[in-house]
Amino acid sequence: MSKAITSLFGIQYPIVQGGMIWNSGWRLASAVSNAGGLGLIGAGSMYPDVLREHIQKCKKATSKPYGVNVPMLYPDIEEIIAIIIQERVPIVFTSAGNPRTYTQKLKDEGITVVHVVSSVKFALKAQEAGVDAVVAEGFEAGGHNGREETTTLTLIPMVKEHLKVPLIAAGGIATGKAMLAAMVLGADGVQLGSRFVASEESSAHQLFKEAVVAAKEGDTELTLKELAPVRLLKNKFYQDVKELYKTAPTVEELKALLGRARAKRGMFEGDMVEGELEIGQIAGLIHDIKPAGQIVAEMMTEYEAAKAAVNQLF
Repeated sequence: MSKAITSLFGIQYPIVQGGMIWNSGWRLASAVSNAGGLGLIGAGSMYPDVLREHIQKCKKATSKPYGVNVPMLYPDIEEIIAIIIQERVPIVFTSAGNPRTYTQKLKDEGITVVHVVSSVKFALKAQEAGVDAVVAEGFEAGGHNGREETTTLTLIPMVKEHLKVPLIAAGGIATGKAMLAAMVLGADGVQLGSRFVASEESSAHQLFKEAVVAAKEGDTELTLKELAPVRLLKNKFYQDVKELYKTAPTVEELKALLGRARAKRGMFEGDMVEGELEIGQIAGLIHDIKPAGQIVAEMMTEYEAAKAAVNQLF
């Protein structure tokens, strides 16, 4: 196992919990960090004062390294960055924007910076911007996704060919076997989102967690590419989007249907009919809701068993 990620973050296992909007509060982040992985607070669904509260509670709940995921398109981004610096957050994952904007500023404050990408092109831009590591996220992932539609199986070795900084694989990973596969392809660590949605500490609504567990193959789809590609669990809202596409809608019409706060309505408030339910294809392999610490432990046990089984083949 590569030690690049564990050494970079000061953690026991190369497992990162994705900073997902409406799912990743301080309870989940601290639980993953306490279990030996890296927990991330998802700032994308938090007002600045709420983020500060989550950071402070996370620091009280764990003495281990933790981080904050920051979408660069966040409207209060300047205030968010200021709070992260004031609260001395040790690790920041940035996404959905230009990594050059804040990477050096954060690094000057002693913060480790990682950027999330969906292509080789953007991985190289992140490296040029001076990030300490890159997350390469494949098409299977839930939530907002890349326009290239490159799968994790293809993306990781492509990025690895060109990257000099540590590489974290994301998209379609929820098991120790998938973790081993990602590392064979060149990853130094893995990031999990959907698997941690279905955890006891996740801030997702219980109905959403149950919907994730009930999901089968083909129950998600990437859509709304004209706005920002997003992988959704199929429900009435998804069907409404599908029907609207039959009319060759304008961007304005798509925005009107999406409206505001639909993701909060679905994932956080539990509206399984009209809410936006962001989850990855791997939901079809998630069959239970369990403590985050147990998820980490079982992943490592399965990883070691899978590695041993592969070694016996040769």
